[in-house]
Amino acid sequence: MQSPPLPTAALRVIEARDADEHAGNLTNWEQCYDQTTPGSFHGLLEEMQLPDMQVFRESTSQGMRQTCCVWPDALWFGLPYSAQATRINGRTATLDSVLVRPGNCEFELVTPADYTIFGVVVRQGALRDAAQRMGFELDWERLSRAEVVQASPAARRQCLHTLHALLAGDAVSSTDPQHLALDALLPLLDTGVVDSAVRDSLARRQRIVAKARDYLLAHHDQTITVPDLCQRLFVSRRTLQYCFEDVLGMTPVQYLRILRLNGARRDLLRKPDSAVRDVAADWSFWHFSQFASDYRKLFGHSPSEARQHGPH
Repeated sequence: MQSPPLPTAALRVIEARDADEHAGNLTNWEQCYDQTTPGSFHGLLEEMQLPDMQVFRESTSQGMRQTCCVWPDALWFGLPYSAQATRINGRTATLDSVLVRPGNCEFELVTPADYTIFGVVVRQGALRDAAQRMGFELDWERLSRAEVVQASPAARRQCLHTLHALLAGDAVSSTDPQHLALDALLPLLDTGVVDSAVRDSLARRQRIVAKARDYLLAHHDQTITVPDLCQRLFVSRRTLQYCFEDVLGMTPVQYLRILRLNGARRDLLRKPDSAVRDVAADWSFWHFSQFASDYRKLFGHSPSEARQHGPH
């Protein structure tokens, strides 16, 4: 599969009041966002398209569980700007971390409320050419497998400064913005320590959580309990609890509720002719008043108001 063409350099700023609308705003990404903390959602995306790169800053008001996939033949680098921890595929990133994922490869992020992250997506060929031009030698095989790079704090600060200047329009007009971004990114990677190892125990917990999610989504119209999941996945309740807390930072019960409420929210927007009660029942909410109360607590508005808050 070929990488999609990128438009010429342009700054795009777009706001959203719905998590899925916001997820769809990032050009050439495949994403799905589940809101995990209570309150109205607000998302802001500032995005610049360059010949071989995409630079952006993304801010979200509420906690999110995200599944993401970058366009093929590219590498994504994420620089969290918020002090709160970010989880990538169940691993907790430190304040000096740079997140890394190749294109055409789905990954998971769990982010807290009031969160901001800078992102750079670059075609692999352009990154290799720039590394050769600047005399950097990178371990490409390890980098393509990595999830986290522990970078030099000074290099990370300089990279963030450059990305902020580009998105704010403060970069020197006579300088190629793509060269500016690459010149800031490569020293950060050159001084970083690629951490590509995934503990066997974490990998197993990731698999258990993924199987639980797949089962819940396939049977969303049925009442699934934690003992049901344990029996289905052949694990103890304590093991299931540890898996969810380690990978997602929440309990299985919390995740089950969040998954079902976010699923109902999407269907309310995608099926405007369906009655709210029918949508609730399709996600195994059998007590409508409790569903309406839980929905309002998580999203900041009632189910009947959801279609007014959704994309237009």
